[in-house]
Amino acid sequence: MSTLALALESLLYAGIGGTEGLTGFPNIGTYLIFGVILVPIYIMIIAWFLGDPSDAKTGVMGVVYLVGITLGMWVPMFFLTVLIGIIFFGGAPEPLTSPGP
Repeated sequence: MSTLALALESLLYAGIGGTEGLTGFPNIGTYLIFGVILVPIYIMIIAWFLGDPSDAKTGVMGVVYLVGITLGMWVPMFFLTVLIGIIFFGGAPEPLTSPGP
């Protein structure tokens, strides 16, 4: 490797390997978010359909809104995460490539 490449690697990676370690999906944070933090949302959605009074049309509309809002946040975050991984860590995160640099 050239001196410039070694200097850039040291500067950009800050002594941390590319995508090695606890990266990828699913991981600890995934289980925490979907299994613990979102429980009130799950209860709310169930109540829309099983509660009294229940209106299936309004419940479906609420679910569509929640899915739309979620996709509107997560899709750009996914692309930004991949871009940050390529620029600063030498490659896309694990689900898209093999682990490690």
